[in-house]
Amino acid sequence: MLARQRQALILDRVRQVGAVRVADLVRDLEVSDMTVRRDLEVLHEQGLLEKVHGGATAPARFASFEPGFVAKAALQQNEKSAIAAEATKLVQPGMALGLSAGTTTYALAGLIADIPGITVVTNSLQVSEVLNRSRAQNQTVILTGGVRTPSEALVGPFAISQLRSVHLDLVFMGAHGLDAKAGYTCPNLMEADTDRALIEAGRRLVVVADHSKWGVVGIASIARLDEANVLITDEGIDPEALGVMREAVADVIVARVPEAARAVGPFLVSPSAREVAARAH
Repeated sequence: MLARQRQALILDRVRQVGAVRVADLVRDLEVSDMTVRRDLEVLHEQGLLEKVHGGATAPARFASFEPGFVAKAALQQNEKSAIAAEATKLVQPGMALGLSAGTTTYALAGLIADIPGITVVTNSLQVSEVLNRSRAQNQTVILTGGVRTPSEALVGPFAISQLRSVHLDLVFMGAHGLDAKAGYTCPNLMEADTDRALIEAGRRLVVVADHSKWGVVGIASIARLDEANVLITDEGIDPEALGVMREAVADVIVARVPEAARAVGPFLVSPSAREVAARAH
């Protein structure tokens, strides 16, 4: 298992149960005590967990905390791939699409890159890079300008002004967090403003968010839950949360992770995400 894979597993466990013990990780990962402690140190330096005696705990959930793109790309990879596959079914040749920044929309970009005749407007540097390598016929990619964020998004007044001049069939939006009261949220105020402009440019809004986003609240609300026409999540979602989603959103799609991916484990990476991991090394 690669270091990045171990660290993603550790993060996932911390997120689920709130804390991990070094001894448990040594046993479960079948690596040395020193290897686990090095992984914890790396994650601590990135601000993704807090080291304590004998293990680590989840960091304080500050509403403005924003992990970098590569760190987020290592989490819930199977779920994001399954969600992206469901989202791809909504895309038809000739459509004008909007893709917000995020690791799930990035996975989606890798799947729609071969669909001919689509126009994609995005404020994501990573999404733009994937689509610009596409060999699909008559495909157009429009990247907004703006100020760069840790999530590789371009945000701010310039990006917003560009988005206000376009009209899109579908907008695919990722979210930092989903909450019954706060709705879809973001840890960056300018990114939230830019996402709202992207939503306003589209006829229909499709939110793509894995189960771990439920209950997370960022500093800025982007939209109410019921403002999405379609919400795509994965089968790991809590049943109570799924009930709230279905009351608010007309069309909720629950993506299933393929059995083959389950056999491999939680690190089946889409081609686009694999490239990100390679660049990170």
